[in-house]
Amino acid sequence: MTTHLQQLVDVGDYIDSETMELRLITGEPPFKVFKETIAQATEEMNERFREGEDIRKLVYGRASVIDRVLTSAWNIFDWPSDAQVSLVAVGGYGRGELHPHSDVDIMILVDGIEPQAFEESISQFLTLLWDINLEIGSSVRTIEDCYTEARDDITIATNLIESRPLTGDPTLHQRMYDRVTSEGAWTDKEFFLAKLHEQTNRHEKTNNTEYNLEPNLKNSPGGLRDLQTIGWVAKRHFGATYIRDLVDHGFVTESELETLNKGELYLWTVRYALHLQCNRREDRLLFDHQRSLAAFFGYADQDGALAVEQFMSKYYRVAMTMAEFNDMLLQYFDEAILKTEDEQVVTPINKRFQIRNRRLEVTYDKVFEHHPFALLESFVLIAQNDEITGVRASTIRLIRDHRHLIDDEFRNDLRNTTLFMELLRSQNGVSTELKRMNRYGILGRYLPEFGRIVGQMQHDLFHIYTVDAHTLKVIQKMRQFRHPEYREQFPIAHRVVNQLPKIDLLYIAGLFHDIAKGRGGDHSELGAVDAMAFCERHHLGKWDSHLVAWLVENHLLMSMTAQRKDISDPEVIHTFAMQVRDIVHLDYLYVLTVADINATNHTLWNSWRATLMRQLYMETKRVLRRGLENPINKEDRIEQMQHEAMFILKRAGKPENDVDDFWHTLGEDYFLREEAKNIAWHTQSILEHGDNELPLVLIQKTSYRVYEGATEIFIYSKDLPNLFSATVATLDQLRLNIQDARIIVTDDGRTLNTYTVLTDDNEPLSENPAYLNSIREKLIDALDDPEDYPEIIHRRVPRQMKLFAMPTRVFLSNDPTNHLTVMEVQSPDRPGLLARIGQIFSEMNVSVRKAKISSVGERVEDFFFITDEHGQPFSDVELCETLQRRVCKELDEQIRDE
Repeated sequence: MTTHLQQLVDVGDYIDSETMELRLITGEPPFKVFKETIAQATEEMNERFREGEDIRKLVYGRASVIDRVLTSAWNIFDWPSDAQVSLVAVGGYGRGELHPHSDVDIMILVDGIEPQAFEESISQFLTLLWDINLEIGSSVRTIEDCYTEARDDITIATNLIESRPLTGDPTLHQRMYDRVTSEGAWTDKEFFLAKLHEQTNRHEKTNNTEYNLEPNLKNSPGGLRDLQTIGWVAKRHFGATYIRDLVDHGFVTESELETLNKGELYLWTVRYALHLQCNRREDRLLFDHQRSLAAFFGYADQDGALAVEQFMSKYYRVAMTMAEFNDMLLQYFDEAILKTEDEQVVTPINKRFQIRNRRLEVTYDKVFEHHPFALLESFVLIAQNDEITGVRASTIRLIRDHRHLIDDEFRNDLRNTTLFMELLRSQNGVSTELKRMNRYGILGRYLPEFGRIVGQMQHDLFHIYTVDAHTLKVIQKMRQFRHPEYREQFPIAHRVVNQLPKIDLLYIAGLFHDIAKGRGGDHSELGAVDAMAFCERHHLGKWDSHLVAWLVENHLLMSMTAQRKDISDPEVIHTFAMQVRDIVHLDYLYVLTVADINATNHTLWNSWRATLMRQLYMETKRVLRRGLENPINKEDRIEQMQHEAMFILKRAGKPENDVDDFWHTLGEDYFLREEAKNIAWHTQSILEHGDNELPLVLIQKTSYRVYEGATEIFIYSKDLPNLFSATVATLDQLRLNIQDARIIVTDDGRTLNTYTVLTDDNEPLSENPAYLNSIREKLIDALDDPEDYPEIIHRRVPRQMKLFAMPTRVFLSNDPTNHLTVMEVQSPDRPGLLARIGQIFSEMNVSVRKAKISSVGERVEDFFFITDEHGQPFSDVELCETLQRRVCKELDEQIRDE
């Protein structure tokens, strides 16, 4: 929408029109005159922008400069009489708004004459505009064309509504405008519904949140398109020319108008700077742009908050405010346009609230002033009443106007703490109403600690939402787990969440699990303190309070154990079970963890992680059921696996003595880490392989209990140097993503290695026999002579990965129990990483005995259990330092060079 300032812009501030016209009269080439004029104006405006010029003068000023150039250019050519042809600005240019690299959309409007009659002038005119480097979007239409096309396409209708004449007879434009805004083209109701549908589709493409990791200044919720949608509807229905006209129509107050203007000017300022930074039209706040813009606007890194995070926090808060206004004003328009003729059905609820046509409204304007607790009561009523679909716009405004009443006294009032707990215990609508409370600014006031994380981002690829948006998505996931349609995707979470004794405790843990982020220190520990204070203020019992605080403090425990430790090791399970203590804690922690992972990044949850979590949950539950004082020991595990595997092998006709002889060459580690079905499969295949010197390669889907959803590649071979290097390099060439590696060395110098893999899209491998056979043959060929392992392929490092190229870190420690050295590598992820590490191992005679592979967003956290060339843990300090330096140096050089 436009403001009165647009009409006050003096184009003379940026160009000398008289000099431009004089240069044309004296015969200078028009394209040279216009190109230099625009370039000089652009340079002048950009400099003034850097000096702090009012952004409105610049945006409207650029449109005025282009107006003057286009009008002058138009007059160079021969046209029919003014009554027959007119030059019209449409779209954003039609609003009189242009950023440095905005498209200049124009229409040549004709009436009573065919465009072919002056086709040469049209062609020459448009060619000139392209020659002077304007990004032109053009069309040639009759008035009837405009009507027909506008009726068929809401986008064209909108562009024509946002039009203004540049030169020619303005009555031609007025007749077109009257035609395309007539009831025959779009009724008010049709236009409003079409714009609502358009906005809904636009928001869905950006995850339906203003908190996208790389938001779009125009199209994300709370972006410029949301403000323009308000303007389009207002102009179509009310004939509003300026945004201030909405005040006169009673839809916006003076204070709201000021907030809307500030928000729009902020978005304009960021967009203008973004165009300057990119030197092209760009509306996406990509990571690299975010960093440069943070520096441009003067942000500096602080303890607990990077400069870019501070900049984006400001953006998110503005976008949230704009989205709130968009909600409220479209609700007003809905009532004024769609519902104005509807029969008014009013259902009383209590003295404070009633339902009008399925929307909640107050019974009188001073409800919140007289009864502040009604601010929370409104959300509880919506959650508990299926008939209510939303809030009346007038009531939304009253909620916003009275949220300042929420202070410490309000927060400690028993009525309010009771109401908030009543919301959390509601059968339906919990996550929806918490989101609504956040959108209306109530949640952050009632929970000030939550208010501090509103709009707070973390500048990485792992967390794709701001902390508050992520938190509310966690609760949404918890709610979804209850429903039957989620049973197949989340079978354990579905079963467990419906059996929790007090589900509201889970929601409280979800609310507080990340609430202390950005404060410095351990956010889990700080959050646990906040959670305990909340529980005490809301009068929860001691056991409940301690459970919630424990969940917040340990909310990362289960995911870290599943993804970073060997959960097939009974000692790991026993240690985890000791930390969890009982099945109730395990159940709550499992649901919280699964919800947290799914709400962090939609790409994280796959069949691989699901199986890891399932295995850890089931194994821990089994230990807890047996009693921690009598955990399952290694001997029991080995005996059971051998017994079950032998049963399978006997049925397959394998002699027990042959099996025993082979098993005696294996260490206990193998039987602790493999399932009976796999042991039998491996054993039978190896016995049948006999003395064949070629490596044995087997491929199958992983078993249900261990690694369901991925594919296992089992390799039986001589324990030769470079075997790990050759294997991972070959798998990398095959574009397979290694999720886990289990490496067993036998007493007779053989290795039994199992690699769990997915495709590079993190999907299971195709079951096509020819495809699997090609993988098998490629591995056999490479491993037959691992000294000649495949060349490490070079694949492009994705742009986003390069932006997060943190220095590689390597940690070495000895495990005296298993006589191994543990090497942890933390590094940016990139193609071929394992192959490069394998190459270093080969050159330094490092032997890999086990590996734990884990990708966390843009980085990897890989664990290698290694020995020196003599099969011993590393004891030479200098050698350890050399290994650390080489891995860090070569991995960091790789990501810089590629």
